[in-house]
Amino acid sequence: MLSRTADNLYWLARYMERADFLSRAIEASRRLASLPKTYGGVESEWDSVLLSSGSAESFAASGRPLEEEHVIEYLTFAADNPGSIRNCLYLARTNARAVRTALTVEMWEAINGAFLEMQSFENRRKTTSKEELTHFLEFVKRTSLSYDGGAYRTMLRNDAYWFSRLGLFIERADNTARLLDVKYHVLLPEKESIGGSLDYFQWSALLRAVSAHNAYHWVYRTSMKPWLVADLLILRPEMPRSLISCYESIVRNLDLLARAHSRQGPAQRQARKLHNQLQNLTMENVFQNGLHEFVSNFIVENNQLGLLISEQYLF
Repeated sequence: MLSRTADNLYWLARYMERADFLSRAIEASRRLASLPKTYGGVESEWDSVLLSSGSAESFAASGRPLEEEHVIEYLTFAADNPGSIRNCLYLARTNARAVRTALTVEMWEAINGAFLEMQSFENRRKTTSKEELTHFLEFVKRTSLSYDGGAYRTMLRNDAYWFSRLGLFIERADNTARLLDVKYHVLLPEKESIGGSLDYFQWSALLRAVSAHNAYHWVYRTSMKPWLVADLLILRPEMPRSLISCYESIVRNLDLLARAHSRQGPAQRQARKLHNQLQNLTMENVFQNGLHEFVSNFIVENNQLGLLISEQYLF
């Protein structure tokens, strides 16, 4: 496989996963913003979604006021935001067109159809109601599910599939870690106690953002506790968006690439190191040393793995 093709497939998957994450993060922030102040409606939820998406600095530089309408517009349709949903879908389609022959019909139709439908949403955005925004966010999530399902069910298990999976799981691990960090350090005001009503609603919103609210109650069968939410999203391999589940998949796909090319490298070693760290980790260690410190280090090392994959396979 050409390195250029591997690069396109890797970033195609990352952009599709990023668009899905943004739609979920916006939904969670809208849910928190709609709560009465006494039950969790706080002013920092739009700060949090900008931080978790990595768009806080560029948003501030754009001069837009920190208000719901402007934050949502910046994260959905803004052409000047490289990480907006619009640009993610545009870049995903651009990468897909470059490797059209490596995709199945189902994958291409999911991406191309979504791009065309997104244009109709974009044309109506000036008059978008709350209901229309809800439809748009649901459309983005459906698109991601259609693409991911098409890839899983129709692609040959070869280099193209393995690079696509690597992009998806590296992006998913990054998104989950950022959500955890932002919730722990931004959303909860200094005067609010951990375990209070505000804390409960915010952790619930975070779980709903990653479709894990029901999973939490199935696994723990207890009320919302921050350390258990963190445990679910970091150390539970049965949770598809947990960090350890993502790294199980990353290690597996990198090993399949190494076997196909009869050569291992720094990417495989970095992935195994991070996976082993997660396997040997306990929540007691995480909270003793600081959740923020753990997540910050994880994000740095996860980004380093992405760079190692690019260097090793000459993206």
